[in-house]
Amino acid sequence: MDKLLLLSCCAPCSVGVIKELAEKGQNFAVMFFNPNIQSKEEYQRRLQENKRVCKDLKVPFIEGKYVPELWQQATKGLENEPEKGKRCDECFYFRLKTGAEYAKKNGFTRISSVFGISRFKDFDQVCRAGKKVEAEFGIPYDTTNWRKNGGLEKAEKLGKQYNLYRQSYCGCKPKK
Repeated sequence: MDKLLLLSCCAPCSVGVIKELAEKGQNFAVMFFNPNIQSKEEYQRRLQENKRVCKDLKVPFIEGKYVPELWQQATKGLENEPEKGKRCDECFYFRLKTGAEYAKKNGFTRISSVFGISRFKDFDQVCRAGKKVEAEFGIPYDTTNWRKNGGLEKAEKLGKQYNLYRQSYCGCKPKK
């Protein structure tokens, strides 16, 4: 039986996809694994909003460990890379790899993410990381472009409807 593990970056980006999959009766769970988020307080706010959306839509929610030190190790030396640069390659790979490991151990047949739904992210870059993980772990990466067909607009509308906390930056904290 098909079972999808959907990695979520934040509730405002994920809410439209989660709602769509739930309404279609898709067998899936949402995983929040984002050790790239700084500070711990910011991480907790995003985590709680993801939990709230999943609870409301009756979707299983998996909380990954908050391990910023491992993320920093994975992206070491790339701190000054621009948005959509090599640091993002490593960040997406690190997070998707963790998702694939979890999926493989817990009976999921494929993974996907909403990491590329934001206009601030490079969708193709996310898919390259997903395909790399797929080759290594044998868990298919679903390259659905959730941004297409009004996906981002739907997420923004639902974000307002749910009164979701919207962070002031996407992903890791930008350099000052």
